[in-house]
Amino acid sequence: MAGESNTARVSDCVVLASVPDGPLSAEHFALQSEEVPDPGPGEVLVRVQALTIGAGQRAGLQGSASYAGSPETGVVMRGTGAGVVEASNAEGISVGDTVVGWTGWRRRAVLAADELRVADSALDPALHLGVLGTNGLTAYFGLLDVGRPEAGETVVVSAAAGSVGHIAGQIAKAQGCRVVGVAGSDEKCSLLVDEIGFDVAINRHSPDFRAEFRAATPDRINVYFDNTGGEILGSALFRMATFGRIVCCGAVSAYDTANPDPSPRGIPGLLVNNQVRMQGFIVFSYADRYDEARTQMREWIDAGSLVPRHVTYDGLDAAGGAFVDLLGGRTVGTTIVRLGD
Repeated sequence: MAGESNTARVSDCVVLASVPDGPLSAEHFALQSEEVPDPGPGEVLVRVQALTIGAGQRAGLQGSASYAGSPETGVVMRGTGAGVVEASNAEGISVGDTVVGWTGWRRRAVLAADELRVADSALDPALHLGVLGTNGLTAYFGLLDVGRPEAGETVVVSAAAGSVGHIAGQIAKAQGCRVVGVAGSDEKCSLLVDEIGFDVAINRHSPDFRAEFRAATPDRINVYFDNTGGEILGSALFRMATFGRIVCCGAVSAYDTANPDPSPRGIPGLLVNNQVRMQGFIVFSYADRYDEARTQMREWIDAGSLVPRHVTYDGLDAAGGAFVDLLGGRTVGTTIVRLGD
């Protein structure tokens, strides 16, 4: 085995202490120690440098995400991490390589080689976890394959300052679209327009939201990228253009509450009358095309037409609080927890 052997190795991890039945709090998580074995045949030991947290993980804690399984207390929180290989028994992965995979919320992880992606060590781990990770891939395939925007069309993105939304909006701009963002504060709306390049942004908490939404979509909506469900989806349904497309990516309005918004009115009537296509998707269905998406997004990043954003928290013990802040709308872009050395 390449690397240092230490079968008594102990490392930190974060487990689900209790399953929330209402809004999430940091007390639902606990920092613990675990023994980390040496990697077996075809496995590697990874020292995790950074983790990413996404709103969709809250659906996993509700048991409403089929790909996440059922929540269990005392089990290490699931999640994606990027780190450095400390020991390897896998062909094609060497000590010192940067890898990305389902490490969970832990400082060290032993994973099979086929569960990992070797990544460019020259890049910030935040890029591997955000724009080049699940968030960016979700935005890319959801918008381009499901939404199929064309130049000159109006694209509306909800939760537009979030990990997926801010990327989806920029990809839409790269296609020559007029892009309208819906976010949760005036500050986020200003950032979307002034720094990220959206044409218009609307605060969903504005008392005049419906009037502002109509004014922002005078030619109606050709593509609605829905990260929220609930009332914002309801508003978009009434503004869809004929042959419009609704991309159902997430339903954050229902994730962190015991009383989610009711389903919006107008389904299926508005879909039928305006011949609108409404489609859900799961990014893992596009696994055989991930390299295509990453190559294209690297080109957009290098050209300056795609500027990924992230907010950083320091230390594994900050992960629970970072999750709470994310769900409370207090973050912009991808939420990253850096573990340091």
